[in-house]
Amino acid sequence: MKGVFNRPEWHEAVAGAVRATTAEAAAAALTDAVGQAVTHEGTCIMAFHRDARPEVLHHTLEPAGAKHYLDRYLAGPYLLDPLYQLATGDRKANLCRFRDELPDRFRSSEYYRQYCERTHLLDEMDFFADVTPATTVVLVVGRRHRRFTRGELSRLELVEPFVQASLQRIWALRPSRPADAAEDRVDRSLKRCFERFGESVLTERERQVSQLLLRGHSSKSIARELDIAPGTVMVHKRNLFAKLNIRSQYELFSLLIDELGRS
Repeated sequence: MKGVFNRPEWHEAVAGAVRATTAEAAAAALTDAVGQAVTHEGTCIMAFHRDARPEVLHHTLEPAGAKHYLDRYLAGPYLLDPLYQLATGDRKANLCRFRDELPDRFRSSEYYRQYCERTHLLDEMDFFADVTPATTVVLVVGRRHRRFTRGELSRLELVEPFVQASLQRIWALRPSRPADAAEDRVDRSLKRCFERFGESVLTERERQVSQLLLRGHSSKSIARELDIAPGTVMVHKRNLFAKLNIRSQYELFSLLIDELGRS
């Protein structure tokens, strides 16, 4: 492990982060440094806000991939992303392995099929830095071909203080922008749309069940979250499907995306 941090390339990458005078240069240096610690197939730095849509501060995706994965994601589906939930909620750590934080049926969810699966990431590590009371900057480090080994996970843990400082610096160097009231209204509209999804026909409990289903929870997991019996969850699920005139979670997801698109 020590050999990695004894290499000149590691020290040069750290020096680049120190020398950086722009957010883009600092982000590139951070990506380079993390690449010296562990091999990866892609990074993305995002700012998750509690009162506005996420911002992409830096990424290494090809233009076509960015349009497919990021633009569509920012149009509203980010509300179903476990990473968004971690960044804006009460998480337990500043370094998480994505696969360890997922709802129990997440990989069966339409959100996973439509967004996560198409990134072809086999493993993902996420660093979190709280830069303001309302904003958390996240570095996503992805792997497509093999999972991170124990040694690599240990190296990522070792560089966490450096990553934290770098994310803080990237945020500080980020060009300031005037408060965008229109953007805030869009975000509030999307959140309100999600929270009220189906309210014209569904009960409050049925809406809660639908939200958890969309986020990838099983009936047992929903029962734990809502402190009700699994059989009761099944009744709510059957009723909400009937009221929405749908037969599958794919149709439930499609209805939500249509609603978000109109918000």
